[in-house]
Amino acid sequence: MISPALYSSRSEEWATPQWFFDKLNEEFRFDLDAAASAENAKCSRYLSKDGDWLHPDGLVAYWHKYGKVIFCNPPYGREIGKWFDVARMAVERGCTVVMLAHARTDTRWWHKHVQGVASEVRFVKGRLKFGDGKQSAPFPSAVIIYRP
Repeated sequence: MISPALYSSRSEEWATPQWFFDKLNEEFRFDLDAAASAENAKCSRYLSKDGDWLHPDGLVAYWHKYGKVIFCNPPYGREIGKWFDVARMAVERGCTVVMLAHARTDTRWWHKHVQGVASEVRFVKGRLKFGDGKQSAPFPSAVIIYRP
């Protein structure tokens, strides 16, 4: 049975499939996961969504102080644009940032932060199965790359 939260705005967090991260990591060699939890962090150094003394809040931390090649799969809610704001600040400070997000080409945040702005956009073929989900996501995904 599919969880109703999967298709609703109640679920903002979509844990990156390990195989998908591994493929990106082979290419980029990430040293920071900028939006993670202890349960789903893809790098030994990570920033969290809610923040604590050991893993600061990814929305307010200066990413460039924690890593130079950064992976971020932000929460997909209304504040997704804020995550892209912080990512772009890190790029301005010399970091490479790779974002995994839903490919919402009809939204303001996409046109402000991705279309004509990102160094590269890779649309994911098919639909990802996030976390330990059995069903594919109800949306297409994209890998958005920013280089300094």
